[in-house]
Amino acid sequence: MATENMTSGEGELERELTGMLEIERFDPPAEFVARANLTDPAIYERAEADWQGWWASQAERLHWFRRWDQVLDDSNPPFYKWFVGGKLNVSYNCLDRHVEAGLGGRVAYHWHGEEGEEEEITYADLLARVKRFASALKELGIGKGDVVGIYMGMIPEVVVAMLACARIGAVHNVVFGGFSAESVRERMEFSQARALITVDGAARKGNVAAVKQQVDQHMGDLDHLEHIIVVRAKGTPCEMREGRDVWYHEIVEAADPECPPEEMDAEDPLYILYTSGSTAKPKGILHTTGGYLVGASSTHQNVFDLHADTDTYWCCADVGWVTGHTYIVYGPLANAATSIMYEGAPDYPHRGIWWELVQRYRATIFYTAPTAIRACIKWGPEHPGKFDLSSLRLLGTVGEPINPKAWLWYHKVIGGERCPIVDTWWQTETGSIMISPLPGITSTKPGSATRPLPGILAEVVDERDGTPIEEGQGLLVLKRPWPSMLRTLYKEDERFVETYFRRFGNETYLVGDAARRDKDGYFWVIGRIDDVVNVSGHRLSTAELESAIVACEAVAEAAVIGQSDELTGQAITAFVTLQGELDGSDEVESLVRAEVAERIGKFARPKRIIWADDLPKTRSGKIMRRLLRDIAEGRALGDVTTLRDPTVMAALEEKIRAEQASIEE
Repeated sequence: MATENMTSGEGELERELTGMLEIERFDPPAEFVARANLTDPAIYERAEADWQGWWASQAERLHWFRRWDQVLDDSNPPFYKWFVGGKLNVSYNCLDRHVEAGLGGRVAYHWHGEEGEEEEITYADLLARVKRFASALKELGIGKGDVVGIYMGMIPEVVVAMLACARIGAVHNVVFGGFSAESVRERMEFSQARALITVDGAARKGNVAAVKQQVDQHMGDLDHLEHIIVVRAKGTPCEMREGRDVWYHEIVEAADPECPPEEMDAEDPLYILYTSGSTAKPKGILHTTGGYLVGASSTHQNVFDLHADTDTYWCCADVGWVTGHTYIVYGPLANAATSIMYEGAPDYPHRGIWWELVQRYRATIFYTAPTAIRACIKWGPEHPGKFDLSSLRLLGTVGEPINPKAWLWYHKVIGGERCPIVDTWWQTETGSIMISPLPGITSTKPGSATRPLPGILAEVVDERDGTPIEEGQGLLVLKRPWPSMLRTLYKEDERFVETYFRRFGNETYLVGDAARRDKDGYFWVIGRIDDVVNVSGHRLSTAELESAIVACEAVAEAAVIGQSDELTGQAITAFVTLQGELDGSDEVESLVRAEVAERIGKFARPKRIIWADDLPKTRSGKIMRRLLRDIAEGRALGDVTTLRDPTVMAALEEKIRAEQASIEE
């Protein structure tokens, strides 16, 4: 058998995980519950009985210059307003109040660069840096309501820039550092940004990309872009245009060290974050100040069972995505947490770097994407096995549904079977986690995000008429407002209503995901509504098919698409990555098809299997199935700027050409 290429240890682990699949539920470990923040299941009922009161209680955790007059103004749905009349400042809540409370010496970030550079940044350090840069922005003429672009990687200055904008009331528009400069220009143009903060160069797996040089090629004719502020990160040579470009370190050095925080209305904009634009013009998700920070801080505290005085928390996302905004910057800092911030990739300088950093900084909470977990599975358990992971007490996943096999590997190999896993579902639009276990309360099921959090009303509904489905599959919707929800699409109110509320009315937010509820009321998010394959009348989710394929011992990861088929309407094409050094032989292909037949049915067997060394993913870990459809059907590739590694597509194109040549022979 092809699987004999596995080591005996790997084979034993596979058998253990297969056995664990028979366990329906995993209860919170007694040792965890003994010191958990939330342990009473009645919290759900109490929140449901007075859900606005619940959110008001969460808002009380923050500092308000002026308390709100009204918790929720729902007079004009879907344009909801939260904490109406309240005044606060996000930067003050994340920094000043902690320093004033005597926590200035607490570490905010253990920063680690990809070449091993280290920096320990305390709350007092961060506050001083933010004040100076906020002063520098004001001296450049940037003020309340102005849009400021931020385009850089995972370095401390990205956090300073975001908080400095929040301090003076400027609206930040962060662009993921892996996007092309053309994508940056597009976002600066849409948002009419007055300034852009970027870097001279950025680390890329041992190389340095000349970022400022690329930016210059695309920004020249944007008249509204008055300033480009350049962080000297790598010493990369770059031109500085007189009258427009300034060095970050120079303006900070010359700035006033004091900058009082602007008192912001709860509904004042905090940031815009543009979606990738994979199917249409990018959508500018607009989040406001009060409600967003309430959602970010409360979910970070409750979902991750944070003990700020003892925990070291690590979210492995990038600040360029909403996960980084909410769970690297605003949530952790609002809660006075100590975090790890890492600049590099999970496999550079070696495939065990994440686990080395867990050991080095004694991380207790670890939050990452299912695609990253599956990559680690492919690399093998020997990499985490080299390091001491005993400090970990809680694990989390984000970005897409996690298949049960990856959940169990994460639970056993990384968590040592002692760490609860919080499988979180949320979106850029929701601003914070919506569905997730509460780790001291919820029994988990591998692959299920379990239940909506207290205060959240989610339902699975019939796609035809919106009727609630108590048990079964349908569309996931949110049936009432929540504080951290997007307020609109930037300068596109009509598109906001059309995209999210037109189908079921202005009081029902259409998520865009399919989901099912089981007999226990647990939610299983299947994937995007359009990630469904219709084979001879059988509607199958790509996530369901992928889980079946990945259950095959030889498989590390899979992505499924539907292709037009004269006989069945659509046929299933699977892009499959194998474990270790296995080859895509006929025998392995038979094993994959047999696994799908056993778990779903013979009709669900892939008609076409394409062996892939890797799959096209964004830096946030999402598989770009749109690109897989393009390449499988021979179409020109669309936007690839979001990809973590664009060379993956070239390798797949070569595979497709070889397959076609073989057929023609």
